[in-house]
Amino acid sequence: MEFPPFASLGHVRILVVPVGNIKKQAFDKWANIVRSFETIRLGDISPHSRDDYGRFMPAALSPGYLHLSYPSHPPPLWHAPLGLFRPSEFPLGIIGIAQTSSSLTSILSQFNAEVAQLFSANPLFPLAQNCYVFEDEGNAAPANLGESHPGMVVIPNVMGNKEVYIGTLVSELCSSILAEFSNLARAVESSLGMEILNSTLFPIIPGLSDQSLHEQPGPTRNSQFFSQGGVDSPTTSEPSSRSATPVLRASTFDAGRPVPSHNLSLAASVASKSARRQSGITIPQTGRLFKLLGDLFLLAGRNSDAGVWYTKSASLLNSPHDAVWNASALEGLCTVQVLEAWNAGHGLVWKESWLDISEKLSQAATLYSRATPSVGTSSPEVDSSLIILLYTNCVTRHASLLFSIWASKGWGPLAFVTLIRPGLPLTFTPTPPDESHRIRLSTITGISRATIANTLAQAHGPFLLHLEPHDRIRLLQHMAATYSCLGFRRKEVYVLRELLSTVMDVLVCNRDEAMKTAREKGSGMPALNSKELRTIGFRERENAEGNESIMELVRYVCEVYGIDLTAVKLLDSDVLDDIETTADTEMPEMCKSQFGWDELQLGVVREAVAIVEALPDYATVAQFDLSALRTLHAILSPLDQTYLYTNSTKALVTARRRGDDRRIEFWSGNPIVNIEISPLSFVRLPIEHQAKDLLPPSEEADAIVGNRDPFIYNPRLVASISKSQAFIVQNEPIEFVLTLKNPYAFDLELQSLSLSTSGVSLEADPSSVTIAANSYHVTRIIATATEPGTLVVRGCLVQAHGGMPREFVFPLTTEEANISLAKRKSAWQAEVDRIKETGLDARPWIRNKRLSLAKPKISKTSKGVAQMSFIQCTVVPQQPLMRIRRTSLTHGAVMMYDGETSFVRLTVENVSTIPIEFIKVTCIDSTMAPAQQALAEGELSVFETYETEYELLRRPVFRWDQETQPKSIGPGKKAIITIICSGKIGCTSGSVQISYSNIRQESLTQYDVFHTRQVIYPVLVTVYNTLECHNMDILPFTSESPQISGAENAQAHCHIGKRPFEDKDGEWCLFTVDVRNTYGMPFEVTLERQEDGEWRCIPEELSGLTTRLVSPGSTSRIILPIKRFLLSETQLSTPIPTLSDRQFVVSKSKLTSKEERHQRELFWYREALFSHVKGKWREAGGSRFGWLSLRQQRFTALMLDALRTDRSRLKLSLVSYNDSGECCSLVCGSKTTTGPDRFVYLRATVVNQTPDPMVMTLSFTVNPSEHVLYDGVICNIPVGELSSGEERQMEIGLCFVSEGKFDLRATVNVIGDDPNTDSKTGEGELRVIVRSDDR
Repeated sequence: MEFPPFASLGHVRILVVPVGNIKKQAFDKWANIVRSFETIRLGDISPHSRDDYGRFMPAALSPGYLHLSYPSHPPPLWHAPLGLFRPSEFPLGIIGIAQTSSSLTSILSQFNAEVAQLFSANPLFPLAQNCYVFEDEGNAAPANLGESHPGMVVIPNVMGNKEVYIGTLVSELCSSILAEFSNLARAVESSLGMEILNSTLFPIIPGLSDQSLHEQPGPTRNSQFFSQGGVDSPTTSEPSSRSATPVLRASTFDAGRPVPSHNLSLAASVASKSARRQSGITIPQTGRLFKLLGDLFLLAGRNSDAGVWYTKSASLLNSPHDAVWNASALEGLCTVQVLEAWNAGHGLVWKESWLDISEKLSQAATLYSRATPSVGTSSPEVDSSLIILLYTNCVTRHASLLFSIWASKGWGPLAFVTLIRPGLPLTFTPTPPDESHRIRLSTITGISRATIANTLAQAHGPFLLHLEPHDRIRLLQHMAATYSCLGFRRKEVYVLRELLSTVMDVLVCNRDEAMKTAREKGSGMPALNSKELRTIGFRERENAEGNESIMELVRYVCEVYGIDLTAVKLLDSDVLDDIETTADTEMPEMCKSQFGWDELQLGVVREAVAIVEALPDYATVAQFDLSALRTLHAILSPLDQTYLYTNSTKALVTARRRGDDRRIEFWSGNPIVNIEISPLSFVRLPIEHQAKDLLPPSEEADAIVGNRDPFIYNPRLVASISKSQAFIVQNEPIEFVLTLKNPYAFDLELQSLSLSTSGVSLEADPSSVTIAANSYHVTRIIATATEPGTLVVRGCLVQAHGGMPREFVFPLTTEEANISLAKRKSAWQAEVDRIKETGLDARPWIRNKRLSLAKPKISKTSKGVAQMSFIQCTVVPQQPLMRIRRTSLTHGAVMMYDGETSFVRLTVENVSTIPIEFIKVTCIDSTMAPAQQALAEGELSVFETYETEYELLRRPVFRWDQETQPKSIGPGKKAIITIICSGKIGCTSGSVQISYSNIRQESLTQYDVFHTRQVIYPVLVTVYNTLECHNMDILPFTSESPQISGAENAQAHCHIGKRPFEDKDGEWCLFTVDVRNTYGMPFEVTLERQEDGEWRCIPEELSGLTTRLVSPGSTSRIILPIKRFLLSETQLSTPIPTLSDRQFVVSKSKLTSKEERHQRELFWYREALFSHVKGKWREAGGSRFGWLSLRQQRFTALMLDALRTDRSRLKLSLVSYNDSGECCSLVCGSKTTTGPDRFVYLRATVVNQTPDPMVMTLSFTVNPSEHVLYDGVICNIPVGELSSGEERQMEIGLCFVSEGKFDLRATVNVIGDDPNTDSKTGEGELRVIVRSDDR
């Protein structure tokens, strides 16, 4: 439905129609060749053989052109009254295109029938017709191909250059049309024709074959006026060759309105009266005749003659009844000026030329707007409709003038081409200019877009309702196209909305009428009686032609208003197998902003849904409903939401029932809020282990302390723990918890909800879920993994009713992802706020498109974008299942004394069908957690750290007795696990953890991992505090020991000479400790020492010292002689260890090297002491026993000196020599005596007791020294190097000059020893009594 160009008043319309069974491809080929002749030079038109037909013929070699146009359809029937008023609106000629598939006679008859069907019973047009028959290449030529038929031309296949010949044929057809112009003019110039022409506003002249129109009246004033005015005297015309008189038929464009016949009846009455009319009748006015002649001359290409006749008619048509004729004459004058400018071929014309045209068109529009139907007419609505049609055409012609000049950058050749030929200007092809270019066009031409739009807006108003639907559609289509070219998109869609309304009215009515007609005729229905028809349902086949174009217009209108009706895609059947994946890698929420007017958008959506429902296209109805729900959810009321959802559901069901296999994608956005894996019960949870965990427990004692890592804090370990995976077991059900949301005001039904996974296969049945309105919903999916490996839970597959499944991925939120998202948000927001969009550029998808161009910039801003990570599950092989059948405890509680040992027996059973091949028992008690926390804090000293770890590792409350360990447990079998319990103060509870699996140790390498399950048995523990140790001390084994009583010391000394306590040179010391009984029962406490690698009790002679009966509430001291010892230097230089192999923690106190060595000595001698001495207790008169812990006692430096053996042994003795040189000892009993003034010798015997050689010196002191004389020096006397165990004697001469008691002391020092080590290695002491012999 094309709209005519500006100069359509000067176009000769030729209708090209197919004839017979010609193929569409062949018809298009030859029709395009015919339509290629848009202009024909006037000099190429052959003159007519008769002079009376040459009135409108061009002169020989005359300049100018005849402009042709080729409409695709004949005019509608209700335009028939415009036959004389505007002949350019009708096809003046018709060309038939046929092929030689049948005889020429049948082709000609088919052509004539086609022409008779297209036009009315007594048509004025077409004036000429011809049928072009082309020889078919594939078929044999008919026998009568050489015959000649009037109105038919046969074009053989062998003819070369058919285009030139076709052009000649078109020129001959134009010559016939111009000849018929003369016949038409003679008919109108007759008296009867003049009466008909002036009888009504839009007269209809009968066919040119009517004889009454060609009667020659006598000479009248009117005929004289014709001669003076340059009008040729009418002559008799020969009858027309067309004799077909078909009955009146409706046009294909008729919308059901009856054909107006009042003008035809009026013309018939005028003709009947003319036969009886006598001469002397008043001659009617000639203004209308001059205007008609101007139209004919304009169509004939004689622009100057047309201008003359238009000017004369405009001066005569001053009556209000002739306003439309006057306006049409002004339009003709404007067309003449444009055609003259085009013929000139250049644009060197003054600017005022087009201004004059614009003024005339404005005047014509004003005249049209003031025109009224004729008084007394029988069909005033017909005249009103035609007047409005003419008015709107005039307005659009004026707007086309301004638009063509504006688009062509001024008045010039480009503007002339646009004004004459239909189509868009060259500046709008192939793509329209941008906004800046449109502004530049307004600046160049001085014509603003608002001026063009305002001019065009005059054609729109409530008067359009008087137009026929065909004319209204054509007008609105032209207005929308012009607004689109101007860039006024909102005005365009405003007109398109009205256009869609008009089209839908016509379309629905015609389809309903066609279906009703088909039902009445019963076409395609079987012959059934009424009873059978009541029991059988029929579905009529709906016509879907043109639906897609209408829906495309609807989508475009909604898009301009900011509504994306394609937000939910409608997928065809060939892509139904593809599942769309949605990942929130972009940030749609950041750019979502409301665009447009809410009320207007809601109204447009309602219109769009109503239009699609009326077509009907049920799949598209669902698409539009759901797209509106998705995009306009924020502004839709609950009732609107419910209606759209319900309507879409019904539409999908209907579309499916009618065989439409298209599906809707999931429309509701991402309903997944969270996905979690329900944790397995503890007894079913698999725990991952390294293969080295299969080592014996003695080699993995640090597992009791805590982390195996040697460092106190390891950030890599922390990171790995935070990313730990979930474990599930093969062939065992696992529960996934899904949290869903429904933001809508209706219950959202999900037909299918399943997990989207990768990796190992997962068996799970999809479930259907209904989410209540505006709420969250929690659902559970039970699944089973069928093979071991890694299972990745990507998200969920969601499918709504009648829709396609869609995958929504659910990545995990990590700290890196949050940081990256925050950076992208900041960069995106900065980009959004940088430029403010205006107009239609602010629509969400246009805005997102602009922002998408800034993605590289945003990506550079946010460095280190984290990749998506999903929930990962490790599917472990099938595992056995164990339970504790019974225990030896009553109510799961055990009561013990401090240090007591008892046993707990657990009977376990394998309740699975898989054998248990691996068992490991780990025990935990309540004292471990505080100790591990203290160790983790690192605030303990070195000694406290060691003691804490010792209590954890060496004195646990529960230990597994591996001697009774079962090797395996078969399916359904039982086994007994024994736990050793030791009483420890402070323990209130504990647990026994049994780890088991079906893995075999020999099948693993050191780099493999395996999985176990655990069973935990809690135990309540009660430990009674019975005995407490205090005041541990170590004393030298001498008679001056102040800490023990005299009786105890005497008893110890009386047995010291007996084995095994024979003291040789101070090899023994006394170990004492006080034991207090805090319980209500007496206990026997015994101390033991280790001798020659064996633990031995004290002999019966000293049993009173080593074993005591400690009564309730009393304290007893227990004494044990122990042998002194000396540790090697290598052991003493070893740092204090950590039993758990943890990172060594340096003490916060800064100690010197000497102080650190002293600490090491205290530690190692304390450990050696506790390895030699231990205590045990037994309940008096009972069978319960246990061990006494001494590790809480403090070890001091004095104890160290008493316990440690000197590195060198020094023995002093006093000797003398007789005259023969023999050595005599001066020891008498237990005393050393000598006389004064005698020379004696002090002998020092030095023995190296260390395993290493030493270089030593010897120093002596005498007290009082003033009464003693000595030979040589007494300080730093070199002894020399002594190897291990070597003995050496040194002597020094002395002389006591007075009587009395003298104390002689000697010290041995090491030369070259470590400066941090005490150089004194030994000392000796000797008391000498000096007296005269006579005493």
